[in-house]
Parts: sequence; C-alpha cells; structure tokens
Amino acid sequence: MIERIAQAIRELPPEQTQQAVGYPSLFLLVALGALVPVVPTGAIVSSAAVVAFHQTAPLTLLFVFLVSAGAAFLGDVTLYWLGQRGVRSRNGSRWLTALRDRAAPDRLAHAQDRLETHQVPVLVLSRLVPAGRIPVMLACLLAGMPLRRFARGDLPACLAWAATYGLIGILGGSLFDEPWEGVVAAVALTMLISAAPALWRRLRRRGAPTEGSGGEHA
Repeated sequence: MIERIAQAIRELPPEQTQQAVGYPSLFLLVALGALVPVVPTGAIVSSAAVVAFHQTAPLTLLFVFLVSAGAAFLGDVTLYWLGQRGVRSRNGSRWLTALRDRAAPDRLAHAQDRLETHQVPVLVLSRLVPAGRIPVMLACLLAGMPLRRFARGDLPACLAWAATYGLIGILGGSLFDEPWEGVVAAVALTMLISAAPALWRRLRRRGAPTEGSGGEHA
C-alpha cells in the first residue's frame, strides 16, 4: 500500500492541475466523510496539507484549510438537518437510525450530560476527539437544539478540526523531503490518533477488577 501511495504522488501532475482537481476532490471527500462517517477525513486533510506544504504556490495551505473546514461544516449541517427530520417524524428515518447505531450508549449519556452546561466547547471537542462527533450530534438532536444554534457551535468546531489535521500534515511534510514520505507519516499518525481511544477503553476494561474478585480467602 505504501509503495502505491509513493508511486501515485511521484506521478502527480503540475501544481496548477493539482489545484484544479485537488480542491474539488478534497471538498467532496470531506463532505462525504461528514455524512458517512467511514471515510477517513482526517487522513485526507493531512495528506492534502502535506502535498500543499511542498508546493510553491502561495496560500495553498490556507486554501486546504478553508476547503476542509467548509466541507466539514456543510456535511455536519446537512447530516444534522437530516437527523432533525427523523426526530420530527413518527417513523424516524434511516439517517437518525444510523446515528443511533454509531453512538455508544455510554458516550451518548456522557455527551448529554456535558451538553447541558457547555454546548460550544462540547461541539468543538467532539470534532477533535475520534468517534466523538456522532454521540454529541445525536445528543443535540435529542435535546431539540435548533439547526441555527448547532451551526453556530459547529463552525468553530470544524475550523479547529481542519486546523488540527492540517498541522499534522504540515508536520509530516516538514519532516521529509519527499511528499509521499510525509503523506505516509501523516496517514499513520491520524490512524494512530483514531485508534487510540478504542485501545485505551480496551485496556481499561482489561485492567478493571471483575465482579466477585477480591473476595474472602481462608
């Protein structure tokens, strides 16, 4: 897989062609990833930032940041609007069902508790914490938060998210001379960040004392 990434980046077209094709592709992929949370949007943004870091055109990194944040915001707002339709409908909707299926009950309960007192900070953190966006969005839907209020809180969340993964890409690009090496490093780092919460929860479950342990001994 790494060899394929390297070969693809070595054969990249001139910068003007990259930008003409890359920005719309970046927007579509990030927006799609916001609607269907199986697309690794963080890795996509970081990879785009690596490529932009090695280009000579000014403001390329800024454009990557703006396109990524705008696409994430559009995807979030669209998904929230679709979820609202499910909440208002007696029969629900497949979008609302999909959100419920992706939100673990404990994380949803935690998001609901936090949302009562810290709405905007919770939305920002939900975008930065892996697998945190869907439980918080579902909590907002169940609390009846209007779309406008959600959008006001989600905008800084998307800006912070795009900046964070853009910085990961810049870090990967600055560590290596070849763009493909930076892309590989950025993708590996974003995958590690995404897997860290699940790994931590698994370690906590293994380390937690089981019920009935520590009983009386003769």
